[in-house]
Amino acid sequence: MDRRRTVIDCASLVIGSGAGGAVAARALALAGDEPLVLEEGPEVSDADLAARSPAENMRRLYRDAGLSPIHGRPTIAFGEGRCVGGTTVVNGGLLWHPPADLLARWAREFGIDGYGAEHLAPHAREITRRLSVHTQLERAHANQDSRLLAMGADALGWRTNGARRAIRGCRHSNRCATGCPTGAKQSMALTYLPDARRGGARIHPDTRVVRLAHHAGVVTEVRAVGPDGEALSYRPEMVFLAAGALGTPVLLQRSGIHERTAGRRVAFHVNVRLHARFPEPVRARDATIFTTQLREFADLGILVMPTNLTPGTLAAGLAGHPPHVVDGMLADIDHVGAYTAQVRMSGPVRVRALPGGGRLLSHRIRASDRELLRFAVERAARVLFAAGAVEVYAPERRILRRAAHVDAFTARADPRRWDLVSVHAMASCPMGDPDRGGMCDGYGRPYGFRNLHICDAAVLPGATGVSPQGTIMAFAHEIVARHVASALPVRC
Repeated sequence: MDRRRTVIDCASLVIGSGAGGAVAARALALAGDEPLVLEEGPEVSDADLAARSPAENMRRLYRDAGLSPIHGRPTIAFGEGRCVGGTTVVNGGLLWHPPADLLARWAREFGIDGYGAEHLAPHAREITRRLSVHTQLERAHANQDSRLLAMGADALGWRTNGARRAIRGCRHSNRCATGCPTGAKQSMALTYLPDARRGGARIHPDTRVVRLAHHAGVVTEVRAVGPDGEALSYRPEMVFLAAGALGTPVLLQRSGIHERTAGRRVAFHVNVRLHARFPEPVRARDATIFTTQLREFADLGILVMPTNLTPGTLAAGLAGHPPHVVDGMLADIDHVGAYTAQVRMSGPVRVRALPGGGRLLSHRIRASDRELLRFAVERAARVLFAAGAVEVYAPERRILRRAAHVDAFTARADPRRWDLVSVHAMASCPMGDPDRGGMCDGYGRPYGFRNLHICDAAVLPGATGVSPQGTIMAFAHEIVARHVASALPVRC
């Protein structure tokens, strides 16, 4: 027997409050609507983040404490935010404009109209303005790990860029990935969502959506569970679904909406972590994340950049090494830099809804992906040695002590034994012509539906090769702008 449900009527309902959902909430509020935003996770303040340890924040702000497994060879740890502001609260704040050449290729391959660089440029400018996106200037004696990366690249004749980040007054707290404790990172929780609230939006945290009821191409009810376990029934006129590249297809599957195609092929990036020990002080603990990127191999889908370093992340990254090796590196931590090689994969992830509310993630890394991973680590190790590293701690618990050792390692290395992490998933419900694999039209609507718009990473046609937040936000802006324009003068 069903529990009695509290019924809430609303004009527009936004499911999710990350990069896509926050854009939808703000755009609808600015258009005169008063959207209701449902977020599965908690709402936290800067004071909350500062008062708790990084480990506590990770458990609280990430789904599955940041360790959702993607099964395959190897098992890949997937991290995504589950809080008001979504993954923008726990990412590095990297914001790149949608790559023009990528948008042009998507238009050709997927038959998408109106999403070229010239169409999305106004949205990209607004995102840049509102999030204070800029190339971070180096502070004296800070970010030596970034300087060393640039020095090594210069020595090899390779190209680097200063990274564009959404930050204001960064204090180098080195806690980007577990929530900025000073409010410097301009997440959705500090920017778009407050704007939406000022326009009349309401945000309900700790509210988990479990199913979309629908009839004849119209979502008639959104069923959810509130903070206290109360059964809730929302009856919206319009639904904007932004539960993430994995959450969105799982919800569609549970709701019987395109269940055979949603989540069948998910594009993703993986990260490989390396540590380098230098003769001179690096003081990476006093630095911040991602201020410089090695982009020489970006056309192949490879980026190399510094990442956060703390005693905890260093110890975790050296798991499997003998205790005396870990103790030695911890004792010498001020001479250590941590670096990530990010690689765009061609072999897809699949996500499936499981009975009882769980989900199953699986992947199949192709031989070409394994070769690309080996190449990425080889390039990363070379640039670190060129920067003066005396040791590079590579995958498979290998310690490389000179550049001459790199080729021998990568020739035998097997990425199926590596520790891989992913924080970027996309294209699980792609926009495009249905004859070319598309599931959604140019309004983000799954084919056959009139009042359901997908406006998150799921709707992108493929992997971006760079941090996807800027592209997600630009697509969400365009999707909601099209909806608002088509709905006028009728309020929706």
